[in-house]
Amino acid sequence: MAKFLLKIKARKLRRNGFSEKEIANKLRVSKGSVSIWCRDIRLSRRALSRLIKRMERGGYLGRLRGAQILKNRRLRRIEILESKGKERIGKLNLRDFLISGAVFYWAEGNKKTRALKFTNSDPEAIKFMMDWFRTIWDIETKRFRPWVGINQIHKKRIKKVEKYWSKLANLPLKQFALPVFYKAKNKKIYENFQQHYGTFNIEIKRPSEIKHQIQGLIQGIINGRSGLVSEIAS
Repeated sequence: MAKFLLKIKARKLRRNGFSEKEIANKLRVSKGSVSIWCRDIRLSRRALSRLIKRMERGGYLGRLRGAQILKNRRLRRIEILESKGKERIGKLNLRDFLISGAVFYWAEGNKKTRALKFTNSDPEAIKFMMDWFRTIWDIETKRFRPWVGINQIHKKRIKKVEKYWSKLANLPLKQFALPVFYKAKNKKIYENFQQHYGTFNIEIKRPSEIKHQIQGLIQGIINGRSGLVSEIAS
């Protein structure tokens, strides 16, 4: 059986309360593989109950509770650190927004040709940049030329995928260019197949003036960073 199918089955069994050892034996794979495949799964009360009842070794319950306590502590620590990060950013002003969008474009936007294009699969990144283009650069809806890039195994879902991005970016479907289907090396099916929406490409018509200004913003960030580092060092 293909490895990705084993992974999907393992995750399903784990959510149903099977131990890693049980899953390994059932699927004839190593316990280490099962552990890696299922390490992000948080067991429901029902699954935990089933798992506990299946264990014959008396000390397991205590170990399970101890592991859960450690896991909860780790998750709580992550929440605290993320909260601190949010507090450091706070509310963005217009200049913050300008710089943030320039950094986003620097990281993920087209810089090799004259085209002004941003590509990403993260819905929040797309929403951020759509707001940035509209707010900072006052770009009208009709100037956007969007399209979807996705593996060809999702060809039958393309209408659903385009509707998803259309709603998220607030762009009419009639403006979408033809989707680009990437050739699949294999017919691998992922656990989240129905929730996969590929990458969304935002291209803007008549981009030259804005593109040059964005390039200037990026250069300004580079120069500004150098000056700040020198100032701190001195």
